[in-house]
Amino acid sequence: MIRSVFAVLCFILLHIGAQAFEILPGDSLNHQEITEQAILNATVQACRSLAQTEGTSFNNPAQPFTAEGVAASCSASQSSKAFRQAITSIKLRNIRVDIRYALKPSFHFDEEEFVQGRRIITDGMVAVKADNRMGNYETAREKLGEIMHPLQDFYSHSNWVELGNTLPNSNLIKAETSIGNIADQSRATCRSCVGNDCTNNILEDIIAGQILTSGYFGLLPFVSTKPPGKCSHGGSVDQTSKIEPTGGINKDSFQSSHGHLHTRAANLAVAATSQLLEDIRLAAGDLSFLQLVGISRGSSKALCFVTDTSKSMSDDIEVVKTVTSTIINIEVGTENEPSVYILVPFNDPGFGPVIRTTDATLFKDIVNHLTTTGGGDVEEMSLSGLQLALTSAPFNSEIFLFTDAPAKDKDLKNTVIALIERTQTVVNFMITDSVVTNRRRRRNSNLLQTRAISESDAQLYRDLAQASGGQAIEVTKAELPVAAATIVQSVRSSLVTLLQASRNPGQTDSFTFIVDETVINPTVYITGRSLTFTLTSPTGVTQESTDSTGSLITSSETVGNFITVRLLKQVGQWAIRMVSNNPYTLRVVGESSVDFLFDFVEPSQGPFGGFDALDTRPKAGVSGTLLVTLSGSDSAAVTEVALVESTKGSEETLGVVSQGSGNFLVQVDVMPTVEFVVRVKGRVQGSATDFQRQSPTNFRASNLTLTANSDSILTAGTMTSVPFTVASSRADENITIRATNSRNLDSTFPTVLLVESGNSTNGTVTLLAPLSIPSGSDVILTIVAETPDGSDTNYIVLRFSVVNSLNDFTQPACQLLSMQSGCVENCSLSAWVASVRVTDGDSGAGVERVSLIQGTGVFNTSLEAGNENVTLVSYVASCCAPVMQLLVVDRVGNVGTCQFTARDSGSAVASLSFFLCLIIMGFGQLLLSGFMK
Repeated sequence: MIRSVFAVLCFILLHIGAQAFEILPGDSLNHQEITEQAILNATVQACRSLAQTEGTSFNNPAQPFTAEGVAASCSASQSSKAFRQAITSIKLRNIRVDIRYALKPSFHFDEEEFVQGRRIITDGMVAVKADNRMGNYETAREKLGEIMHPLQDFYSHSNWVELGNTLPNSNLIKAETSIGNIADQSRATCRSCVGNDCTNNILEDIIAGQILTSGYFGLLPFVSTKPPGKCSHGGSVDQTSKIEPTGGINKDSFQSSHGHLHTRAANLAVAATSQLLEDIRLAAGDLSFLQLVGISRGSSKALCFVTDTSKSMSDDIEVVKTVTSTIINIEVGTENEPSVYILVPFNDPGFGPVIRTTDATLFKDIVNHLTTTGGGDVEEMSLSGLQLALTSAPFNSEIFLFTDAPAKDKDLKNTVIALIERTQTVVNFMITDSVVTNRRRRRNSNLLQTRAISESDAQLYRDLAQASGGQAIEVTKAELPVAAATIVQSVRSSLVTLLQASRNPGQTDSFTFIVDETVINPTVYITGRSLTFTLTSPTGVTQESTDSTGSLITSSETVGNFITVRLLKQVGQWAIRMVSNNPYTLRVVGESSVDFLFDFVEPSQGPFGGFDALDTRPKAGVSGTLLVTLSGSDSAAVTEVALVESTKGSEETLGVVSQGSGNFLVQVDVMPTVEFVVRVKGRVQGSATDFQRQSPTNFRASNLTLTANSDSILTAGTMTSVPFTVASSRADENITIRATNSRNLDSTFPTVLLVESGNSTNGTVTLLAPLSIPSGSDVILTIVAETPDGSDTNYIVLRFSVVNSLNDFTQPACQLLSMQSGCVENCSLSAWVASVRVTDGDSGAGVERVSLIQGTGVFNTSLEAGNENVTLVSYVASCCAPVMQLLVVDRVGNVGTCQFTARDSGSAVASLSFFLCLIIMGFGQLLLSGFMK
């Protein structure tokens, strides 16, 4: 009786919830929309669950859900940009499946490849859960987007809807279970459509027997085929739909062969994707899941230090300790607390390991115990340390590298630039005086001393800082504490760049930037020597850099080559005139909720539409496309996008086309061959002033084209091959190849490839992850191609999840050991007691976590004596609360639930279907509450 009631409730709430998704007549729901809706749903569920656990209130966001509204309801408005970034990353990986795997039926549940399609989903879930456990959220997002695509396609490409199903097929996210009765290869499933009417083309015996089938698909005329009697996908590009039986069964849109069922299929796809995310949330826990989707309690940015630990760095490390202590003491518990703390030490010959933690106290202790060591050459492994940091920090981070020595690993320059561009990370170099003797650097003034960092060595750091939009700050050790004070502002999620420019060689030039109503704490950072500047406010008032009594500057500091100017806020367009014959950089920042993010994308050349996000530099000299996304405001719109040349300031204003939901497509007629930054202007509804934001990172296009495609999962102990292709529009030449990975795995690759003009050449990188590497470790592979003269480079950056060969797909199980119930009619006068044994089976990975998700009694857990893989649960509750439900998670992320009541006599209630209904009911109720308002 209970199960039938819950089944009815599940159906009703799922149906009501679907209506709240606002699928309007004539509108089709695509993968992007399905994915975003499901992520927003799951995030609200996680934030509500966390609030309930912590005993705090939670207010549902207004319908329809938006990233900004959901972030606000989670008390994390400062995370809206990172939330948008995560959603966009997952969506673009979802779309990529149609572009990269268009003709692989298993990725779309075509051609009755149900077992193969389910394996893609469940193998991917293993990787995602493992990545979450290790905190490798960027890698998890990429795999998550990929496995969402086939899961969603199941409902539009198979006959699950036509069989009368009104709930998702939960076994698609569980390995080694039955998906359903799959049609034999020889069994006919369809008849030809009558004209354009395909509403009843699935055979009656297939429907009556609840037999699963899906359509065949092929693009090539006269070559595409299918077994006799089988259904086709359908549509004008599907050549199998012209073969008897003709027509198709897909429900991708209202115009599809079974378009009359599109709404039902789309709603089931949203519910199934929400169910997938719910399973991942329960495995990860609320806080970890929220970090996966970009929601942090504090700042979404990292506090990331890369520091030289050679003996001459003692003073500098003391500054690192002071800055760390200051930030932690001031920001812990506030919205500016860093989401993660990262430290990468380096010297010579060593570098690393990466120390990454979310525990501020632990990080402070680690930094306080940093020690210096001597030995080695004057040069240090600074770029190797920086490479590790770039592969460990979240996107849009800001990294501070402390050193007093030149780089020994200069050959990594292009690899570091590639990672800077791909992660859009700002790198600041804190360079202090360094001296050497004929033995090792010392600081005894009685010995002969010379600068250890030559002009050319310093220029390397300046080049990398300029590429990232950071500063190369050159000061004495005594001046470093003052310069390092700027780090405090850098960890704030709300930090935005209003202007970024550099001039090398130096020249007199004027720049403008806009301070809008949302901006606070506008600040100017300048690096350079022997320069002056003039500021002009929106009202026309001017102030010279030499004038300490003017009204526009609240404070100004100069240390070494670094100038910090804090402006009095005035809304409107400012101007700054720089005068210097020496090279300089200029960066204007502020704090604001309104910002933007963007990706270079490439239109699909295949049968399906959409855009593929580039993992490389865009092609030079041809048209290009940017996908720009606004964050921080539901009412903001982009009015102008421009590519601004980094060193000269010339700009190209581009056409902008709104895609809805804060997304804008920007077309570039010809991608420039010089470095550029992206500048966006727009307006928040109701504002009297435009806003201006700029990418700090510098980008450039390339005449080299680099492509690679490989499974994004590395199996420990197994050699993995990553084939890649290099093409060039230049003359025939030998292209240098460099391949590095973030885990220093054993690898092979060709160091030189002959590439003929207009043609392509293939190569392969091999990687071997040792058996000792933990599951969930991510590997970032960077392949760089460089012309012989070094004038042109391109790269591709690929992320891999490492999974050990442990094949544990079984959920943990519960055994009721004892039950004592003295419940009487007056429940408040009696109690019940239960003892439960939780195991993961003889071959399982072991129980990791047991938690109470329903019940108000006293709940305790302990390990069984002599067996740490078994958890014992004791529970005591009032008879007025007769139900106890446990959530059990094993060490590889398999999730199960167990339910017991005061009336149970000796066996656990099988409650997985009940639990899934609760999930759907939760989403339905969540949507219903918004729908009824």
